[in-house]
Amino acid sequence: MKATNLPPNHAWPLASDQEWRPLYFFNLYRTTLAGLFLVLVFWGVAPRTLGQVDTALFRNTALFYFAFSIFSSLTIHRRRPDFDLQIVLQVMVDVIAISLLMHASGGIKSGFGMLLLVAVAGGSILAASRVALLFAAMASLILLSEQLYIGLAVHLPVGNYAQAGILGALCFAVAHVAQRLAVRVRASEALAARREQDLAKLAQLNEHIIQRMQAGILALGPRGRVRLLNESARGFLALSGEVEGRALPELCPDLQTLLQKWRNGDGWNSHLFHAEGMAVQVMASFASLGEPAGAGVLVFLEDATAITRRAQQLKLASLGRLTASIAHEIRNPLGAISHAGQLLQEAPELASNDRRLVEIIRDNCQRMNGIIENVLSLSRQRPAVAENLAVDTWLDEFCDEVVANHGIKKGCISVDIQSVSTALRFDPSQLRQVVWNLVENGIHHGGAGAKIKISVFPLAETGRACLEVGDNGPGISAADRERIFEPFYTTQGSGTGLGLFIARELCVTNQASLEHIPEAHGCRFRITFSDPRRQEVPLA
Repeated sequence: MKATNLPPNHAWPLASDQEWRPLYFFNLYRTTLAGLFLVLVFWGVAPRTLGQVDTALFRNTALFYFAFSIFSSLTIHRRRPDFDLQIVLQVMVDVIAISLLMHASGGIKSGFGMLLLVAVAGGSILAASRVALLFAAMASLILLSEQLYIGLAVHLPVGNYAQAGILGALCFAVAHVAQRLAVRVRASEALAARREQDLAKLAQLNEHIIQRMQAGILALGPRGRVRLLNESARGFLALSGEVEGRALPELCPDLQTLLQKWRNGDGWNSHLFHAEGMAVQVMASFASLGEPAGAGVLVFLEDATAITRRAQQLKLASLGRLTASIAHEIRNPLGAISHAGQLLQEAPELASNDRRLVEIIRDNCQRMNGIIENVLSLSRQRPAVAENLAVDTWLDEFCDEVVANHGIKKGCISVDIQSVSTALRFDPSQLRQVVWNLVENGIHHGGAGAKIKISVFPLAETGRACLEVGDNGPGISAADRERIFEPFYTTQGSGTGLGLFIARELCVTNQASLEHIPEAHGCRFRITFSDPRRQEVPLA
């Protein structure tokens, strides 16, 4: 039976199948008892004591009692009327019917009083304490009334009042004991029900946590069959449909191979693998679910790209500090070179051709010093000092500097400026470094016949100013397009792989963006500038 925390003096609300089952078995006992009396009477095999005083009353009462038990089974099945009312009516009928059978068999001496105790005990277990006392009081009154009737009847011997009183007292005692036991049983069942609900909620919470974890979890049985997996594991292994109960070699042979190596002690606890059909590279870790060698295994799956990204961030943080230190140390010899160039330029006997070489040394020292300042500024996360630049003036000076430093003809670099409603807002030295890197890459990949085109135009969608640098080189392959902005990634043996990475970071610092525009021939990069009319928060 199930119970709630109600006081024992209140009716007990029972509603579920489990709660109605005790009443069903009690009525089954009633039906068996009444049917037994009917069989004994109608077949003529009943003992002499049964119905010895009034056979007709015994037979009719047994027939009514059996019919009532059948009717009660229907009401219990339909659960109408409610539980409390059915208990009261059925136990009252039990007491009255058994009292009539006892009277027809000669009174208390017939032994039917024990059946009254069973009826009172059964009703006391199912009902509340006050109703249980009602059953005991009703049984006691009927016993005393039956003995009084026997004493007043002329044709019957005098009744045994002492035995009737003892039996009535036993009815009260049985009702009290049965009710106390029922209260304890109900309290235990209520506690068990609460514990069951708590365990169910805890299991549901654990399942919810497991299913929502970013890490994939795969539980395998002793025979290598899947017992449990969460949604992340499904995504990592590219599984669909019903998976539980299937063997791991059938679902992912590569993972089964790693698991077998781990069991044989031939590998590490964690392994990287990328099976066919999987979208990402996965880190798999294994843990045994028991001491025996053939016990189940718990497999943890993690996105290796996320782990690699975190490791790369740590590496970049360390390299950033190292780069800042190196850049700081380079400034000292760079200052010495620049100072020596200035002194050499002041020498009166210096030829004009040599003076041009000294100017190149001085200009490149200044350029190197600007690059170092940008790297230091980027590593220290100092905000850029953005200015509104005049497009035509800035590009003319920039193109002249490119022609002078790279020794190319002026016609190899062209400028196309469309009507721009907003000026280019950028830190001048940092914009020079970004565009210089893009132009230098175009000249390097274009070779002797390199052609560079710089275009400035507004975007049709937002009206923001854009600067594009295009070249006629071989372009960037599809395999390299996704990685060209990664630090230290380069397709040249002599390159550092930091040019485009620093260029993009400088653009982000100036609230701009740098992207590669795929082309059928050549290569094109686009810088999209911020709108100077908007007050944007600088990015850290």
